[in-house]
Amino acid sequence: MPVLSPTWTNERIELLKQHFEAGLSCREIAADIGVSRNAVIGKLSRLNLTRSRAVEDRRLERSLAPARAQRAVPRLQYEMLATIYAETDTPAVAGPIDDANRCTLLELAENRCRWPISTPGAEDFCFCGNSAADGQSYCAGHNRLAYRPNSRTRVMRG
Repeated sequence: MPVLSPTWTNERIELLKQHFEAGLSCREIAADIGVSRNAVIGKLSRLNLTRSRAVEDRRLERSLAPARAQRAVPRLQYEMLATIYAETDTPAVAGPIDDANRCTLLELAENRCRWPISTPGAEDFCFCGNSAADGQSYCAGHNRLAYRPNSRTRVMRG
């Protein structure tokens, strides 16, 4: 039967203490000693070894720095898009939506507004049918209703 050597020999414990005092992370200590990271954490806990608050804060700041840089890119993109769309903030149609062109599903053509009127299955169900801009699903009036800016954009513009 093979004889198992103990995980924590006196040499490993001394190495653990030296590496810990040098400020190495648990992962780095584990790789050097040849044990798992969880074994290092458990042994540090049993030895009542804790890091000073300053070391933990520095390590936390170092780990958060790349994440802050990555979050900055979407924020810049958002600001650029908000600037572009704020310049073209004039509504296409300010008046009421014409209801003279209503049509059924079979009468819908590629350039007609697909905004549903009433409840599907009801007798009076139909579509708006007004002229839609190229590539758009809705007329200018229903486009204004369908694509409202979110609350953050509205606050920023106001």
